Amino acid sequence: MTPAVLVLAGPVTREEVRGMCDDVRGLLEATRAGAVVCDVGGLGPPGLGAVDLLARLQLAARRAGGRILLRDPDLALGALLNLVGLSFELEGQVEQREPALGVEEEVEPGESAV
Repeated sequence: MTPAVLVLAGPVTREEVRGMCDDVRGLLEATRAGAVVCDVGGLGPPGLGAVDLLARLQLAARRAGGRILLRDPDLALGALLNLVGLSFELEGQVEQREPALGVEEEVEPGESAV
């Protein structure tokens, strides 16, 4: 199933966050895709407001049995999310549970391949 896309534009106020969390839950229920893509390219300069928004959206998605994927994150936003200890999957990124296609494990010299 194709996940729905939620476009996040401009600075978001605290009042808008609750509505966006409701939107994420509604999109997960409507699509049953298990994920919502959040297009964060239009959020503007990253700050703690963006971190708070994304953390709340991820929490809402997980409570609804899904997750969010980030589309077009700014490098600074990714660095800020890592700094505060939040990790998000990017759209098109292979899930950590699944090995990438065509990747073979490296074998130490002298060991036989299994």
